[in-house]
Amino acid sequence: MDDAPRLRLAIVRQRYNPFGGAERFIERAIEALRARQVDVTMITRAWTSDPARPALVCDPFYLGSLWRDWGFARAACREAAAARFDLVQSHERLHCCDVFRAGDGVHRQWLRHRARGQGAWRRLATALDPHHRYVLAAERRMFASPRLRAVICNSRMVRDEIARGFGVPDHKLHVIYNGVDTTRYSPALREKHRPQVRAKWSIPAQAMLFLFVGAGFARKGLAVALSALAATDGWLLVAGGDKRAARFVAQARALGIADRVVFAGPQREVWPLYLAADAFVLPTVYDPFPNAILEALACGLPVLTSTACGAAELVVPAGAGHAHEALDVAAFASSMRALTDAGIHARCSQAALDLARTLTFDRMTAAYVDLYAHLGAAALPS
Repeated sequence: MDDAPRLRLAIVRQRYNPFGGAERFIERAIEALRARQVDVTMITRAWTSDPARPALVCDPFYLGSLWRDWGFARAACREAAAARFDLVQSHERLHCCDVFRAGDGVHRQWLRHRARGQGAWRRLATALDPHHRYVLAAERRMFASPRLRAVICNSRMVRDEIARGFGVPDHKLHVIYNGVDTTRYSPALREKHRPQVRAKWSIPAQAMLFLFVGAGFARKGLAVALSALAATDGWLLVAGGDKRAARFVAQARALGIADRVVFAGPQREVWPLYLAADAFVLPTVYDPFPNAILEALACGLPVLTSTACGAAELVVPAGAGHAHEALDVAAFASSMRALTDAGIHARCSQAALDLARTLTFDRMTAAYVDLYAHLGAAALPS
């Protein structure tokens, strides 16, 4: 019998969407942490994953997004206090957490980036929006809370934003890059899956195929990706959901590229799509470090993203791709065309694989466990 002490950790995530990048991270992190003597319990509004896994469901009645977030925050804090966990790690902006994982970045920073593409009336409406005002207040309260002992940032970009914007001391800010499963996301199976996926979506075998993965098309920069594609001969495969997807379908038609764009919708299994693609494009308006980029790197795909994406701080120095200003259509189009050169593509692809090999789940898990041990919650095995 294993008598080693175990850490009782709660992870708080309100909306658990099995298709989301944050959720794919949580799924893998839970398994890895349990193998390192960490008992993980999810606190969420709806648990759609394995029913055998521990979870506390907090689903208070609400009307509207403000009431939704406020009600969940109150309920989650009550549940966490009653269960007496060793550590409460929140992926939401809660004043009752010991550890905050800033996987969604800084809300104030996201609003600033988004405002660049808005007119005066939209910016005013955002400034007066009660839900945004609530989130901004919750963000300030959380970072000022004396209970907050550590902030996990998945990029240096986010760490610096928090330090500048909220005065959080350096010793509380920890950069831990997400990990990627380099056995599941690997070019080894490309020969088998590439023709199958392309045939399914009627994509020519020799076409230069760019892949876009993400929910929330406006934030992820799909409009720029479509406009850039129009200046190339390539194809674009779009995986992910958006309630305003029809707007982007219409844009593809207006650009005359509808026959070269495939809207695949949400995909429970995304990895075969990476194997069918030649490169990954995500001109995101703001993104701390999307897991989709890690998955693309592990499959050997050159990555094109924006300077407002935390992944750029690793991708560009490694030579695994390029980063441009999020709204610079011409720059993205130029980089997309450049990747049609076999030599450039091969160098970026190899750099992507080399970079992905440094971003393993074992490395990530060890960093998390070391942090928990440092916080003194329990004596954990090395």
